[in-house]
Amino acid sequence: MTDTDSPRITELRRHEEELVFPGFDHHDAWRLGSLIANRAIAEGHSVAIDIRRHNVVLFRCVLPGATADQEEWIRRKSASTLRFERSTALMSEEFAAKRFDPTQGGWLRPEDYTLAGGSFPIRVRGTGVVAAVTASGLSSDDDHQLVVDSIRTYLAEVAD
Repeated sequence: MTDTDSPRITELRRHEEELVFPGFDHHDAWRLGSLIANRAIAEGHSVAIDIRRHNVVLFRCVLPGATADQEEWIRRKSASTLRFERSTALMSEEFAAKRFDPTQGGWLRPEDYTLAGGSFPIRVRGTGVVAAVTASGLSSDDDHQLVVDSIRTYLAEVAD
């Protein structure tokens, strides 16, 4: 933490430090994706959920009420997470704190990337980032929280 970090940035960094997987394969993607979908259904959320590696979709679920726009948001959010190996929520907060918009001036093309919250890196201990899990359909903060809470639950179940 630096002197300029907000409590929110500190919290988001802690999510990434804590939520590390012991391993992650196609079966894990199915189980995690299903857990997120079941949580979203129980909470009445109209969201789309996606887990992917670069150009390989491992899990996809679109719940009733989600719109076609969610596909675009997922594509752009997950592209950001896979490129930078960090959550879109954390990157959004960090760039906002610096008053810098990376989609302006040609660095990140806004048609390919977004920093809207809701995409989170699947980081495997000793390996690094192997995938991105993304939710779209709620506010950026709520998309992020749905993913983080579900990962936390999943990792607790795996540890038991």
